[in-house]
Amino acid sequence: MRRADRLFDIIQKLRAAPRPVTAAALAGELEVTVRTVYRDIAALQGSRVPIEGAPGLGYVLRSGFDLPPLMFTAEEADAIAIGVRLLRRLRDPKLQRAAESVLAKLTAVVPKALQSQLAAAPVYVSDGSAPAPAGVDPAALRTAIHEARKVAIAYMDEAGQRTNRTIRPVAMGYYVDVTLLGAWCELRDDFRNFRVDRILTAELLDERFTAESAKLTAQWLALPKHRPDGVTAEQRPAETSGAVVPLPRTGAPRSARRSDPTPRRVRAQSRAEAAG
Repeated sequence: MRRADRLFDIIQKLRAAPRPVTAAALAGELEVTVRTVYRDIAALQGSRVPIEGAPGLGYVLRSGFDLPPLMFTAEEADAIAIGVRLLRRLRDPKLQRAAESVLAKLTAVVPKALQSQLAAAPVYVSDGSAPAPAGVDPAALRTAIHEARKVAIAYMDEAGQRTNRTIRPVAMGYYVDVTLLGAWCELRDDFRNFRVDRILTAELLDERFTAESAKLTAQWLALPKHRPDGVTAEQRPAETSGAVVPLPRTGAPRSARRSDPTPRRVRAQSRAEAAG
């Protein structure tokens, strides 16, 4: 956690506390040492934040202190409230907790007239239908992407075939009914999109690909992104899982060829309607 974020969290926790909060309690919630909390409180007091108290007794935030309010339009407030709630569809608990934390921070610093619009927005967002991953923590995959670390995975395709491979993850792809991991697959020597719920195990390796990370990400983002339709990533052309589905070689670059992205059930419905 960045120090600026930690200082903000200390203010928010003291603001919400009905009684003095000890440095040990703050350290436990922030996952830092008590000494770090003492230094942070001293820094806040030096910045004229009205925190009162002493080591061993606890700290309180003097009433009346507030951070400068953030101003949002009604549409912006709705966008924030709905966006945070949409994250529950991603089946990524840590990302969802982070989103709820962001919402709480924003609610605390906006004018009172907007607080209820954020905290108790009159909206409903369904949970979606994406399956929850069991073999990997999505947060670990996001860490691997940010740190440009290779990942060793065991993957199960739609037919139940298991493969072990080393990949260079570059991006996450989020759809209503599935979450994909876009990566350069060293086994296939090409980009592949892996369904996160079909990753059986994942181990972040020490080996990094920092020098080529930006280039790989740009290349992956430039590929067409179609809605996944149950195809898998393990096969060659027919094995590609996810949004990008290569066709067999016909002379054009493999990355430029894609199959019909129309979902099978939509094509079947269209044929039925035509027949009727």
